[in-house]
Amino acid sequence: MPIQVRLAVMLAERNVKSKDLAEYVGITEANLSLLKKGHVKGVRFETLERICDFLDCQPGDLLRYQRADGAEDEVPPES
Repeated sequence: MPIQVRLAVMLAERNVKSKDLAEYVGITEANLSLLKKGHVKGVRFETLERICDFLDCQPGDLLRYQRADGAEDEVPPES
């Protein structure tokens, strides 16, 4: 899948337990685990907003696009 979920990385960087995040967001730990593994087809903006609020991050910190050729797309610097 070209979209890589970096939620586990963000949890580790912030030293946050999945249980605490799931409780704050209002989803089950099982659903959070599926999201961390990238085994979901979508995520509600409300859920993404609450995750970002709890982790003090941006959606782009949680998701990465990986092209089929393996290269990551990076946003070019602003002029």
